[in-house]
Amino acid sequence: MLKIILQEPHHLAPFNERARDLRVMNSPLWLSQRDVLAPYAHRELEVPMGVPLPDVEEECIVYRDNLFFDREYIDTFIKMARAEGVACQAAFTKDDSSFREHALPLSVSYIPHEDLYLAELWYYPHGPEPDPKPIVVPTETIEAGYYHVPTYMAYEQGDLVFQVPKRSLLAIDSWVHIFIADVVYGLFTRGARFEERLDNDVLFKLSVLVSAMYEGKQVLDCSKVVRIGRNCTIDPSAVIHGPTTIGDNVTVGAGAVIENCIIGDNVNVGQGCQLMLSVVGDGAFLPFRASLFMTSFMDNSMVAQNTCLQMCVIGRNTFIGAGCTFTDYNLLPAQIRALDGDGRLRLANRPVLGGCVGHNCRLGAGLIIFPARTIESDVVLYASEERSVIQTNISYEDSDHHKLKFASLHPRLYPRPGEAGHESW
Repeated sequence: MLKIILQEPHHLAPFNERARDLRVMNSPLWLSQRDVLAPYAHRELEVPMGVPLPDVEEECIVYRDNLFFDREYIDTFIKMARAEGVACQAAFTKDDSSFREHALPLSVSYIPHEDLYLAELWYYPHGPEPDPKPIVVPTETIEAGYYHVPTYMAYEQGDLVFQVPKRSLLAIDSWVHIFIADVVYGLFTRGARFEERLDNDVLFKLSVLVSAMYEGKQVLDCSKVVRIGRNCTIDPSAVIHGPTTIGDNVTVGAGAVIENCIIGDNVNVGQGCQLMLSVVGDGAFLPFRASLFMTSFMDNSMVAQNTCLQMCVIGRNTFIGAGCTFTDYNLLPAQIRALDGDGRLRLANRPVLGGCVGHNCRLGAGLIIFPARTIESDVVLYASEERSVIQTNISYEDSDHHKLKFASLHPRLYPRPGEAGHESW
């Protein structure tokens, strides 16, 4: 099968980087796409924006390079499309709860079509042709509770929930979609599949129980559920619950708690750290008493002691100082707005949502960041009498390092399209 990749030139705020180059589930999006499609596609072509599709007459799959999809979705989509025997396009129904609640808000990629929404994923049995048939892949969505906010502080009453699909397809148009892909469509979906397999696969359930008994551990702590890479050092007092994946050369200190996470390679988790439902990129450093809850933390970043990140997205090579507070819900029951795919503030459909920090940022100790605020790549912020509470989105022009004598020591590595930056390895 031929794989045709449609380039999406749009750069996501606040990263100033294309979606394909951002990490999802601790892997660059383009690499995740390649791995999922590896069993089907043996050749590929990339097509820039505005260039027509190549004139080929062979089986091919075409997709926009800002799409996140998992193997379960692709397997089902290709199976259904091949059964049809005609050109097909991925679609969602308007009443699909996971699509309606998480994918559609803040997105600019889906195309309304009668009572459906079309996604930029196509299958052609004999090369590209017009008017493909919409194919709705059942997402098998389940409801999962995740957070409790007092009813007098939430515009929605009762416990807050996610609509978790067992087959995932998501256009990454906003930084919020990185959070959705990692947490809702990633970690929550992985947990739902694990529970389903435990209920339906007797042999798998038996193997998990045997492993737990042999290792003298609880079911969620055994090696069938907690995968640990090579050359790792884990303190005996650390608590690790699955499903959790830990990479190579990872150090976990005394009293650390890790629950349902993905930890990359060469990560240092210090004493007393708390990590729950989070994705931690390669080379990250978390000193003592740092906490991540439902957070995407990209490669080579660091969060200092006594800082808790809740429902946040943090770019690569970024430092967040001690005692910073990222708030995640409004004190008054007002809906949260965030940047959409066109850079406009729109309702995020999230009653609880943290902030987003771009690449190569430096945040000093003691800052307070309001919900859903963004800090652009290459920004330096420090608490001062002038500004210690971040109430608005911060651009590069607002960076505090411009005021400092040695501002040139912090080069801009991620300029906006059309702006000059500093070349770096």
